[in-house]
Amino acid sequence: MALISIGKMKEIMDIPESAEILLNKPAKEIKFPLKLKTSKDGFICFDAFVVYHNVAIGPAKGGIRFSSHATLEETKKLAEIMSYKNALMGLPFGGGKSGIQFDPYKVDNFTRVAIVKEYVHQIKDELYSSAYIPAPDMGSIPNDMAVIYGETGMPESVTGKPVAVGGLPGRLQATGRGISRAIKLGSEKLLRKSLKDTEIVIQGFGNVGRWTAYALKEMDAKIIAVQDAGGAIYNKKGLDIDALFKHSPNSNDTVKGFSGAEELSSDDFFSLKCDIFIPAALENVITEKTAPKLNTKMVVEGANDPTTEEGEKILLDKGIIVLPDFFANSGGVVASYIEWRNAKSGNQLSEGEVYEIINNKIEYAFFAGLKKKEELKSESLREAFFALSLNAIIEAMRARMWI
Repeated sequence: MALISIGKMKEIMDIPESAEILLNKPAKEIKFPLKLKTSKDGFICFDAFVVYHNVAIGPAKGGIRFSSHATLEETKKLAEIMSYKNALMGLPFGGGKSGIQFDPYKVDNFTRVAIVKEYVHQIKDELYSSAYIPAPDMGSIPNDMAVIYGETGMPESVTGKPVAVGGLPGRLQATGRGISRAIKLGSEKLLRKSLKDTEIVIQGFGNVGRWTAYALKEMDAKIIAVQDAGGAIYNKKGLDIDALFKHSPNSNDTVKGFSGAEELSSDDFFSLKCDIFIPAALENVITEKTAPKLNTKMVVEGANDPTTEEGEKILLDKGIIVLPDFFANSGGVVASYIEWRNAKSGNQLSEGEVYEIINNKIEYAFFAGLKKKEELKSESLREAFFALSLNAIIEAMRARMWI
C-alpha cells in the first residue's frame, strides 16, 4: 500500500479540498518510446515514463527504474511515494520517478549506454532545467548515472554517480545504512531489545538487502535468514555476513548454495520466528496470503511498497509494528540530497559524515512520528509519518498560493 488514501487521511487531519485535488493527480506525466537502431538490421523500441507527483517543495527527485515490467501506473505510484519521502526527511525536493521498460541484464553495455543516452535526449529539457533529478533505482546502476552526467555536463543534474566522477562516498550503501538505523531505533524504543539480542530475517539480497545486512552486522545484530530470487537460507546461530558477501558478491547473484546455512522453502522462510522481518526486494510481498504466515514482532519496509493494504491490516491485527518504506528506506534519497548539494557548492563530505547526516534525519523523523502517532491516537505509524509529510507539502502549497 505504501501510502494511505487522502480521503482516509481527511478523517484524522485537516486537508483542504484544493490540496486533495492536487495531491490525487500527478503534476506531470511524460510517456515516450525509446527507439534505437542497434546494427544494420537491428532495432529496438522500449516505452519510457517520467512522472512528477508534486513539486511544491522543490524539483522532482526520484530514481530511474530499468525493468521489463515497468509501467506508467507503477511510475506514478513510486513518484507519489517520493513526494512524501522527501517531505518527511525535510529535503528541498518534490516527488518524481522514471522508468524504461527493458531488462538491463539482457542487453550488452554498448546498447545499455545507447538507451541511457537516448533517454537523456528525449527528456533533455527536464534535466537541463533541473526540473527532474534522477538517481539509480531497481535495474539501474551508478555507471548509468555517469552516462547521464556525461550527456548533460552538469554534475547536479543526476545523483548516485560513481565516486570517480563526482559521486558521494557511501551513496551505494546509504539506503541500507538508513534502514539499519531505523531498525536500531525500532528495536530499542519499540521492542525494548538491544540489536545484539534481536533476530532478523531479510527478504531480498540486492543492493538494499545486502547493505542493510552489512550495516546490521557492524552493529552486532543477528541475521538468521536471507531470501532472494534463487532461494532462502537459514542459520539459527546467525549468518556469517562477510562469508555470504564472498559467496554472493553482486546484487544479481544468489545466496542459494551458501555453505554456512541450510536451505529453506519459501513457506518456511516466511513463517520463521524472528523479531524483525525486512522485505527488501519487490512490491507486494506481504499480502493477505503471506501476512498470516509472518511470525515476527516488527516489519521494517526496505523495499518500496512491499505491503498491500490487506497485508498491513493483518499485520496490525496481529500486533505487528510496521515501519513504512517512505520512512525506513529514505537513507538513499538523503544521500542523493547531499551529493546534489555538494555538486552545486563544490563541498565534499567523508563517508562517515554522510552516514551521520542520514542517521540524524532518520532519528528526527522517527521521534516526530512517534509524537504524531500519539497526537492522532492512531495504531499505525504509517498514518503518523504520512500526516507529517502531508503537513509539509500542504504548507508549501499554501506558501506558493496554490491552495
